[in-house]
Amino acid sequence: MRRGLFLFFFVISCCTLYAQIGIRKLTSMPRLPDSVDVVYHSKKNGLLAGSMVFGVNMAVWTFDRYIQKGDFAYINGHTIKENFKHGFIWDNDQMGTNMFLHPYHGSLYYNSARSNGYNYWQSGLFAFAGSWMWEMFMECEYPSTNDIIATPIGGMALGEMLYRTTDLILDDRKTGNTRVGRELSVFLLSPTRGLTRLINGDAWRKRPTSGKQFGVPQVYVEFSIGVRTLELRDEIFDAGMGVASEINIEYGDRFDSDDRKPYDYFSVKASLNGQTSQPMLGQLNIIGRLIGTDIWDDQKKYLSVGLYQHFDYYDSDTISDVSAKTPYKFCTPASFGIGVIYQSKRFKWWDIDAFGHLNGILLGGAFSDYYRVDDRNYNLASGFSTKVGFNFIYKKGKFAASTLYEVYRMYTWKGYPGDIDWTDFNSKTLDAQGDRSKAILHAVSLRLDLRLKKNFYLTTIGSTYSRETNYKNFETVTSTTGEGRLMLTYKF
Repeated sequence: MRRGLFLFFFVISCCTLYAQIGIRKLTSMPRLPDSVDVVYHSKKNGLLAGSMVFGVNMAVWTFDRYIQKGDFAYINGHTIKENFKHGFIWDNDQMGTNMFLHPYHGSLYYNSARSNGYNYWQSGLFAFAGSWMWEMFMECEYPSTNDIIATPIGGMALGEMLYRTTDLILDDRKTGNTRVGRELSVFLLSPTRGLTRLINGDAWRKRPTSGKQFGVPQVYVEFSIGVRTLELRDEIFDAGMGVASEINIEYGDRFDSDDRKPYDYFSVKASLNGQTSQPMLGQLNIIGRLIGTDIWDDQKKYLSVGLYQHFDYYDSDTISDVSAKTPYKFCTPASFGIGVIYQSKRFKWWDIDAFGHLNGILLGGAFSDYYRVDDRNYNLASGFSTKVGFNFIYKKGKFAASTLYEVYRMYTWKGYPGDIDWTDFNSKTLDAQGDRSKAILHAVSLRLDLRLKKNFYLTTIGSTYSRETNYKNFETVTSTTGEGRLMLTYKF
């Protein structure tokens, strides 16, 4: 149990996760929460929650203004008045900033409220309030349309996932070094939850119950490490290969949709790369069930339907001068939709399950072949996506084949003026999502797991990423990239 939880929170802190596990092994036996803990964590403290949201913004602004000395942090009454007068525009920050760091910032707002008795939906309002305060008051640049969407909504997904994770780590019955280690881990994973516990004294208060708000649900964890190839060619063999690590986690029961609260079931997928010229965070996917119900649940089959929140982030960069193109770059930090989960119980030697999702994308981004303004090389967009996956497991875990097919349809509807002079314009006031375009992106993967000994498996993953972008003012561009991984996996 201790080893599993340690790896669980350590790797999450590195953002390396995988979704919808094929061969699942319980990390620990599930236990219901103690009613005393449920009541304790339901006590609301609005003053502390709001003060922490305000404090997060002031602390970040102080760092930006006096340590980083960022131009955007030099604010005064005039800049605040201009922000209210002008209103929101689409900004030109890089994808990692807009689509990951801003949602992470939103998770700090979110857990300021979540740690003070508020539920998923109520905490989302605090995240929106914190984001609105930042956009209107804390920068001398015009408030950002994409940030006011990605920060609170993406922050809800990241925030609830981290809140549930820290709940597994906490144990108010412990003392000494063990207790210090757990509290420190909570602070590193969710700083505003850790700070809340320091302020209200929970960080050192010994109680007769564990303090776990959700008890111990079904949790499945696996960690993989190995080699990765991306867009491999003879001329760029060294740059096309590198080290990759992954961890696959499912929280809650996939085959029980009668949950009472959002994120009683969620899955996470991510990869951390050690590869020349590539971003460290290559992928992060979160799927959280908000509400659900079982349609069939008998001896032969299971079927459920529910409403899910999705957070998707795929990032890569140019391999080398030989291969000048970017293999893939797309994301959806704000996405919701209908999902179904199916399981067949008819076969003796095979376990078969599948899932499908149809989502609306409030905010997404996809690589642009033409738009290059400041740090942005992608088009902001909205649209829809579909995800379909299958797991085939042989003889209770000896072998598994898992497939996943994702399609993202992105529409960039607000472009820049056709007569814009790119040699003389103000990038801080340009209000454009990017190139007027519509893009369709496909991500297809096949994963094979073969048990070697006990909990050790040999894992191979093959993926392809393809894109077709139809531009209003440019030629259509298509792109296809392959990726492969050979890894050793340990299932806890």
